[in-house]
Amino acid sequence: MPSWLEWALIGAGAWLAVATVCAALVARMFPLGSAVGSIHEPPHVTRHEDVRRRVLLVDDDAPLRSLLRATLSADDFDIREAGSAEQARDVIRFWRPGLILLDVNLPGLDGLSFCTDLVRGGSDAAIILLTGERIGETTARLAGASAVVRKPFSPLELLALIERVADEREFVAAPARAEGGQLLMYARDLARIARTERLQRQLLQDAYRQTATALADAVDVRDRATGLHAQRVRRYALGLAGAVDASLLRDPSLEYGFLLHDVGKIGISDQILLKPGPLTRDEELLVRQHPVVGAQILRDVALLQGGGLGVVRHHHERWDGAGYPDGLSGDEIPLAARIFAVADTLDAMTSDRPYRGALNWSDAVDEIVAQRGRQFDPTIVDAFVAGESDLRAVYEDLSLVA
Repeated sequence: MPSWLEWALIGAGAWLAVATVCAALVARMFPLGSAVGSIHEPPHVTRHEDVRRRVLLVDDDAPLRSLLRATLSADDFDIREAGSAEQARDVIRFWRPGLILLDVNLPGLDGLSFCTDLVRGGSDAAIILLTGERIGETTARLAGASAVVRKPFSPLELLALIERVADEREFVAAPARAEGGQLLMYARDLARIARTERLQRQLLQDAYRQTATALADAVDVRDRATGLHAQRVRRYALGLAGAVDASLLRDPSLEYGFLLHDVGKIGISDQILLKPGPLTRDEELLVRQHPVVGAQILRDVALLQGGGLGVVRHHHERWDGAGYPDGLSGDEIPLAARIFAVADTLDAMTSDRPYRGALNWSDAVDEIVAQRGRQFDPTIVDAFVAGESDLRAVYEDLSLVA
């Protein structure tokens, strides 16, 4: 059997693999974050400098400028505004943009003429023309523009176009004109972003859960025949928690506390953990430190901030105060830890251990009922008895996997 160190390395490897996948997903969904420097940014520039891309918004429609400013993140873009070509000239005189979003129908000098003047004057800024009229690509090219966008436009498509213009530095075919008003386009894109964010959050939550399960299994398999202990007690505890107080399930840290409750055992040697006979007093004291060690290991992990950390530290406390590590009793013990104590004991009794064989299900249930008001919270035991058939279904389901 692999040593605990090998299993710990397996768990760490799983964590790294999942994190890499998540990072790749984020990078693909939000590509702008990797190209926040100016168009002329040298490769050695770091994030410690102001490498935001300079963008000049030139449009006489102030509300549209506000929408564009909201579209272009302040973390990625340094933005200035102008309501006319004449105002834009004043800005450019003292501030050199890398990108200009330029309305065609400006008061005074029109956008096409201003674009031509800028290019002839030696400006190397990429220029994207914004227009509500039909302007051909040939006309836009002759004026020196990098792209032309028909109003109303999708802000997400505009962001993608900005990236393409910056990367290719030649004329880029713009997306087809969107249907509906400009505010409607923003509303549609906002809905798309919300859907994407929900999907991304679910992917990350699934990745966290899989990683935590892999790490828990790596710890479990040292002193159990299979690595399914963490999965069984997680499901037992979630079922019991829902029966006792459904509001507990709104705390996502509990599930991770259920999974990682025994992570502190990585500090206990195999000679003690796998010992077939009774432990010495010193060995027992060492084993009793694993909840404290686990809580210390996980204290800075964001996923455990909530009731989950209390589960890790207090899952061996007893209702009568004879437990460990802190000797808490009654309601002093966090409710989630009281619930988990029943789930953990149930699985311990129905699983083979180095020093004894597994009890049958009925005997384990009888023992838990016998400890009502002593080892276990009476309310939790009553909920356990009421839902015992559902818990047994979990046991039988996972026994088929083992």
